[in-house]
Amino acid sequence: MLSARIRIAARLVAVAALAALTAGCFQPMYAERTDGTPGLREKLMGVELPPIAKPNASREARVGVEVRNALAFKLYGTATGMPPTHRLDIRFTSSKSSLLVDPNTALPTSENYGIDAQYNLIEVATGKSVMTGTTFSRVSYDMPGSYQRFARNRAVRDAEDRAANEIAENITTRLAAFFTAGT
Repeated sequence: MLSARIRIAARLVAVAALAALTAGCFQPMYAERTDGTPGLREKLMGVELPPIAKPNASREARVGVEVRNALAFKLYGTATGMPPTHRLDIRFTSSKSSLLVDPNTALPTSENYGIDAQYNLIEVATGKSVMTGTTFSRVSYDMPGSYQRFARNRAVRDAEDRAANEIAENITTRLAAFFTAGT
């Protein structure tokens, strides 16, 4: 009985010693740097976001603007004026699919809206691609009755906005990991 307590105490002491050794290794991702190097916020503010190429006045052009605006807010917040160090090129395709169809009217009652995006981070000084990736978003929405055209259009638009925000969040997370870890 006594030897079991001693073993448990020894294990707890070993765990505490390991925790004390690694305590200095942790640094919050968005913390200010004390060594004079730019922090993550400054690195993200150096990412230029050119407009996403889509046909003017199309639904996809509006979604492209929504993705770009959401990314700009997540990267810069309300700050402006940093010289660009990187450029982020984004391409995407969107899709809609019916999930449920009303058997009486043959109209969809629930649909999925999806965005598949490819992005490429290019270093401005060298023109070299330093990171590429893909991400996707799928959101569902309900379609009100066939006589409620405005509500149907609003449901689609809300789904587009939610999907665009999710794409921006995914890309921002990947950029933060890249600038923090360098890979």
